[in-house]
Amino acid sequence: MEEPVTTAGKPYYQKNGFVLYLANCLDLLSEMRENSVDMIFADPPYFLSSGTFTCQNGKMVSVKKADWDLSNGVKENFNFHLEWIKACKKVLKPHGTIWISGTYHSIYQCGYALQLAGYHILNDIAWFKPNASPNLSCRFFTASHETLIWARKNKKSKHVFNYTSMKEDDWPEDQLKKKGLQMRSVWSINTPKKIEKKFGKHPTQKSFDLLKRIVLASTNKGDLIIDPFTGSSTTGLAAYLYGRKFIGIDSEKKYLDLSKKRFNELLTNTLVK
Repeated sequence: MEEPVTTAGKPYYQKNGFVLYLANCLDLLSEMRENSVDMIFADPPYFLSSGTFTCQNGKMVSVKKADWDLSNGVKENFNFHLEWIKACKKVLKPHGTIWISGTYHSIYQCGYALQLAGYHILNDIAWFKPNASPNLSCRFFTASHETLIWARKNKKSKHVFNYTSMKEDDWPEDQLKKKGLQMRSVWSINTPKKIEKKFGKHPTQKSFDLLKRIVLASTNKGDLIIDPFTGSSTTGLAAYLYGRKFIGIDSEKKYLDLSKKRFNELLTNTLVK
């Protein structure tokens, strides 16, 4: 019998290889077996919440997302990123990889932390958002992309990259991708569709099409994927739909409840088919 991946207590939710934990990710990662995870996708706090405003769906809304997104200062923010990135490295298999998503508020700190922790950076991806919201102040360029860093645990290990699929398959959601040509490091993918927010929304929710590509690019069927800041678990939906196992961790119960609703609908739809 295979050794369990974690000695943590009862999951908040578990069904068909889709597992959610209500926990601080550092606590749960510390209880996970070393070298047990194939891929990690992380969308950590950007620490950009403040008293300012931004544009969302044509309306002015507060930038403050939640207390977990409040900045504690540059040094403390960096220490936080370094700590969770080191914890992730412990659980990754030797060939395992990590994806980190962020804006300029966080991604440079994460990139430096990855290097300090001994990862080997493979790519940085520009996720271009054709439908990005406008800039309200009219004093800056409109923020229309996020950066993703893809890194492997060890420099000499052979990581998973499904090159042929990325080159030859159809990717109709991406206006820039041409079939038969190598996939480049700029991806044109819209922000989440309205249907993806049917049960509610997470303030930094990622597009399903984005996570679909990441899952198919860097994992194989049966692999274990974890998301230490799972939110509404778009990562988990993509993992399940394409035959991977998933563990999502979040400290906010309301987002795990949202994840459950999204997964149960997906499960029902796939069983009907």
